[in-house]
Amino acid sequence: MDEVEVSTVIRLPPEEVYEFIVDFPRYARYSKHLTDVRQHGDGTPGTRYDLRFAWWKLSYTAHSEVTETEPPHRLDWKLVKDLNAHGYWAIEPAPEEAPADGEASRLSLRVDFDPETANSDTLGLPRFVSMGWVIDKAKPLIVEEAQRVVERIVADLEGERRDVELTIHRTPDSI
Repeated sequence: MDEVEVSTVIRLPPEEVYEFIVDFPRYARYSKHLTDVRQHGDGTPGTRYDLRFAWWKLSYTAHSEVTETEPPHRLDWKLVKDLNAHGYWAIEPAPEEAPADGEASRLSLRVDFDPETANSDTLGLPRFVSMGWVIDKAKPLIVEEAQRVVERIVADLEGERRDVELTIHRTPDSI
């Protein structure tokens, strides 16, 4: 399994950040390539999400499920079809990052995945398009998209845009 972990600071208490994480369908507003999210459940364990992604000539729907929650600090999930991946959102108080008149939280996303399960059959690649070519083209987009999404989320939650630092804690060679 490969792993990716990123985090950022949001100037809100963990409870408010957690409520945002549970409201996953709104994520489609922040992403250029996530076109639709359908939620089946209330965000508690067993809730499923259908996440439709589109880029270039590719489209794919990832199916995830909430496996465990620990409000307001953690939400665990796994993909339930095609790709072998699981992970969690973690929210910790970050008093050292808080503004003088408020609170702050560190929001982290951890993803563990088996890159061997992402193949051309699973993703429905057009004929004569190699998985290697798609990965090479997608690598810079992943970093750019992550930064854009985090900045938009923080602006929405905090009520104003600001420079946001996305800290990458772990990244595999396959990304």
